[in-house]
Amino acid sequence: MKTHIIMDRRGDTRHEFDATCPVALAEAEARFLDLTGKGFCAVELGRDGKHSLMRGFDPEVKETLFIPQLVGG
Repeated sequence: MKTHIIMDRRGDTRHEFDATCPVALAEAEARFLDLTGKGFCAVELGRDGKHSLMRGFDPEVKETLFIPQLVGG
């Protein structure tokens, strides 16, 4: 199972999906595009502690963290 972790002001929401299921994969890609289109940063959480910024949807990534855009004041 792959996981999308979405951070917001209430905490986080997790969405697990099966990358071998075409319907679940399409929903995950739509979620990725929707969130990044709204300004969220997508970060791949690596097992070795190394994280990397994602520029596009990758169904092979085990955990993706979505961080909302910071707003200055």
